[in-house]
Amino acid sequence: MKTASKPAKNTYATPALEKGLDVIELLAHHPGALSKSAISRHLNRTVSEIFRMLVCLEKRGYIAQTDGDCYALTLKLFSLVQEHPPTERLITEALPVIHRVTQQMDQSCHIGIIEGAQVTILAQVNAPTPVGFYVKLGSTVDLMEAASGYVILAHLGDEELERTLTEWKSTTGKKVPEDLKKHLSRIRRQGHETQPSYLVRGVVNISCPIFDERASAIGALTVPYIQYNESKIGLAEGSKILKQACLEITHAIGGRLPVN
Repeated sequence: MKTASKPAKNTYATPALEKGLDVIELLAHHPGALSKSAISRHLNRTVSEIFRMLVCLEKRGYIAQTDGDCYALTLKLFSLVQEHPPTERLITEALPVIHRVTQQMDQSCHIGIIEGAQVTILAQVNAPTPVGFYVKLGSTVDLMEAASGYVILAHLGDEELERTLTEWKSTTGKKVPEDLKKHLSRIRRQGHETQPSYLVRGVVNISCPIFDERASAIGALTVPYIQYNESKIGLAEGSKILKQACLEITHAIGGRLPVN
């Protein structure tokens, strides 16, 4: 357990900002939500010192109260990270691989990430065929209605998974599917998801995870597979192609695979 300590004095001290950052860093390192008294104890400050920081951070959407009046980080920081250059690197490294996949499979391919309660499409390449199906760049879909959403969820740490599901429930007002735990376990065993589209008949989504440096899923590469009369690549071979593609992207961005 990391416990934040008071920073060394500097010429241009900004105590209010430092208190807020201390709270964010503490919650980021802690495996669960913390009460006001627990936060004050870890930071060696009084409850009154951190109270306004908590109110401000909650108002700005960086933290949220859980059951029992405890506080945990939301996914806002994760969302902001997507606007940072590392996301550009992910797209830069992924696009050549995606282009190759579309040529190998004669199918479209896209990469998606979780933002809040949705999956957002970061990059997309059409199939090199006269007729095909593709997902529009920049489009969003409920993470529980996307194969990529389930694939990413299946490869998150327990704490990050819980935060993501909590935000999804809060945003949508829905209950988590009863078989979610079993579903995610199956995806982890397979290393990918092959699932008929939740939104379109006749399309089977093949989706595989891309991992960051923490061995946590940062996104998913997905092929919305259509069976053509003269298709040379089937679902099984397509899954192998996609897994290899995700492995290449993971290595290219400095990520690592989880240890089973």
